[in-house]
Order: sequence, then C-alpha cells, then structure tokens
Amino acid sequence: MPLEAAAPAQLVDWEPAALKLAPGWQPVVERFFASGTGRALTEFLRQRIAAGAVIYPPRPLRALETTPLEQVHAVILGQDPYHGAGQAEGLAFSVPAGVKPPPSLRNIFKELACANPAPPPASGSLLRWAQQGVLLLNAVLTVEDGLPGSHAKKGWEALTDALLAEVAAHASPCVYLLWGAYAQAKAGLITATAEQHGRQALVLQANHPSPLSASRPPVPFLGCAHFALARDWLADRGHPGFFS
Repeated sequence: MPLEAAAPAQLVDWEPAALKLAPGWQPVVERFFASGTGRALTEFLRQRIAAGAVIYPPRPLRALETTPLEQVHAVILGQDPYHGAGQAEGLAFSVPAGVKPPPSLRNIFKELACANPAPPPASGSLLRWAQQGVLLLNAVLTVEDGLPGSHAKKGWEALTDALLAEVAAHASPCVYLLWGAYAQAKAGLITATAEQHGRQALVLQANHPSPLSASRPPVPFLGCAHFALARDWLADRGHPGFFS
C-alpha cells in the first residue's frame, strides 16, 4: 500500500479561488481578494513563495475552514502566527498536537486552569475550541520563518477587520477576548458594529499572555478571569460548555 503523502509544513502555493471555507465566510473572503488590496496580497505571497521564502502556516485561513460563521460565539484574536518551524497551524495561539506549547500558550493554559478544575489540555492544539465555535483568528495570517511581523501591513489586516465586522454583525451572543494592544485596537470596530446590528457582545481586554506582559499592569493577563467570565456569560445566554 503506498504511503500517504505528509501534509506540507509551510505554504507552498497560494490560490484564493481554491480555498474551501466553512459556511458564512465565502462572500467576505471573495470580496477581499477581488479588491485591489486582496490582489496585491496575492501577488506578494506568490512572489515570496517563488523566491523560496519559508512561510507559515501551510493553511492560513484554517480558522475559517473549521468554524462556520453561524456557530461563532467566542473570538480570540492574536497578532500573527508563530514563526518557528512546525508551530503555526492557522489557529491563533494553537500549535499542532505533539508540539511543545510556546510560552504564551502555556500562560493561556495557566489562566484556563483558574476557571476549569479539569485536567489541563493534553496538547497545545486548540482545534477542539475551534470546532466548538471559538474563532481563533490572527490579525495577520502568514509570517516568514524566524521573522515575526514580516507579513504585517501587506493586506491581511483589511481582511481580518472585515471578518471581525462580519462576526460582530451576525454572531450573538458572542464574547471577544482581546489580549494586548494589537487586539484591543479592534474593540471599537467590534462594539460599534454589534451595537449597530443589535447583537449581544461582551468585549474582554487584558495584556497579552506573553511572559513579557502577562503579569504587568494595567490589566495583567494572569488573573484576568476571562475564561470564567466568558463561560458564565455564554451559559447565561443559552450556550454552555465553552472553555470548560
């Protein structure tokens, strides 16, 4: 029996028309990649791939593949993917099963333990959350090996802003966990859109879970109780089981 080919560990080509997304996302994504900004981003990615750049993750829009819009009741917003080999898997803060959790993810699990007496997750993969309705979205969806922020301001931010606005306009109730200044900058967009459409939204803000900021003021991530607050708020509105 022939061996099944291993999944690529990096982005090897880029064709937006071939993306297979979960229901609800296609119109937003198609509009973006038909725009001037979207076409420029596609050209940039293709040029970098042709130049031999090692780009992560291999499936940049995996969050949109996994979590249908109609199922979203929580959003965790990251900045850009992990830039180490084998770490990024297209879900914010998540790493594939078997990969050692990076420091930020370890702090996330520490904070989760304060809200959940169950044993800690068996791996660093947050795929289960994504399958339950937690949109694990980075603001920038690709990065080059060893170069954090290398694909910032290339166009991804316009797409992820449009996606956040789509969630805020349709998802209800929905809790938004914004950790760090980069994520917190989206609070106004989320709040204004949710109010405009009459959606129930809880926006929670704290420092980034990175060890550099997790324990510092003004709002330390460790001890913020976001998981407990989100779980209880959603349960009170008929959506139990999140972050438990």
